[in-house]
Amino acid sequence: MTGRMFLQTPGPTNIPDDILSAMHRPAEDFSTPEFIATMTAMFSQLKDLFATTGEVFAYIANGHGAWEASIVNLLSPGDRVLVPETGRFSVVWRDMIKAFGITAEEIPNDWRSAIDPQKVEDALRRDTERKIKAVLIVHVETGTGSVTDLRAIRAAIDSAGHPALLVVDAIASFGCHGLKMDEMGVDCVIAASQKGLMMPIGLSFTAAGPKAMEASEKCTTNREYWSWKSRMALEMYRRFCGTAPMHMVWGLMRTMEKIREEGIDNIVARHARLGEAARRAVGVWAEGGAMEFNTIDPAARSNSITCIRTLGDTDPDAIRTIAREKFNVSLGGGLADLKGMAFRIGHMGEMNEPMLLGALGGLDVTLKHMGVPHGDGALDAVTKYLAETA
Repeated sequence: MTGRMFLQTPGPTNIPDDILSAMHRPAEDFSTPEFIATMTAMFSQLKDLFATTGEVFAYIANGHGAWEASIVNLLSPGDRVLVPETGRFSVVWRDMIKAFGITAEEIPNDWRSAIDPQKVEDALRRDTERKIKAVLIVHVETGTGSVTDLRAIRAAIDSAGHPALLVVDAIASFGCHGLKMDEMGVDCVIAASQKGLMMPIGLSFTAAGPKAMEASEKCTTNREYWSWKSRMALEMYRRFCGTAPMHMVWGLMRTMEKIREEGIDNIVARHARLGEAARRAVGVWAEGGAMEFNTIDPAARSNSITCIRTLGDTDPDAIRTIAREKFNVSLGGGLADLKGMAFRIGHMGEMNEPMLLGALGGLDVTLKHMGVPHGDGALDAVTKYLAETA
């Protein structure tokens, strides 16, 4: 196939050339003063990125690794946590928690809605013995496309007068939706490199505020590789529990430089604008009756990813196959309960108007090529919106 592939999966995302270039260099001695200075700067700048005065820990792992790090540093066997259901990833996180002998109390969800703060408050009010140690929130559910209002969740915990930690999986929201950790009262944030941070897969993070660090001191779960305490040792190599991933560090330094150049508030606004552009297209296509938004409430549709349910005999996987193999557009598929029922458009990280228009144009051609019923004028609606908001 000629031309570039439009990578519109919900992760990994496009890696900018300058980040790739920053990583394209020979290996060096990681114990040199120069690299130690780079590592020191990296962790300092990560605190700025998370908007916290707390500690930030980095792992040579994907997001699931950072999930486990949050569990073993904050919770002990026999503890209880509240895990509101959002979709595939809240379920997997819940199952991981149970594997450590921790009880996970769920708030059921239809996979088409964001978390209801009132249900969180009600669950915490029922916990009169204060056995719930943490509320675990998936900010943007990658599998369903919903985004939860973190300020409302924080308010719900405070209204219930409950001491539970607020732990947030921001893997699909970090660098896309606004998340100022200290200001929003979040105790622990989990993030990863391959989505909004525009990096290869392989780095993940936990950022821990004072309450989280205090809980970690009391935690009795055995841990070593993931241990926050071990990673705070004086020897710089302990920050990665061994040899540092030098090339990922160099790439991350360039990533954070790019974020400073554009400005995080501008980045969040860009994602909101491009996310809305994608939704304008889907709204027009849905007029044909063969598809609809998975997330019912327009206010709960994320700026990172749009999940589209297909209706009747419309095959979402066939749409994805034709889009990828004929028109160079890679889309995400439905996960778990949505498998064979949905497809997903990612629009996060390295993304601008022509890139999004190219991908949406490829999808529009796919629908026409396949004869999938859809409303006409999607691209006109998108270009009109982008022109008006430029």
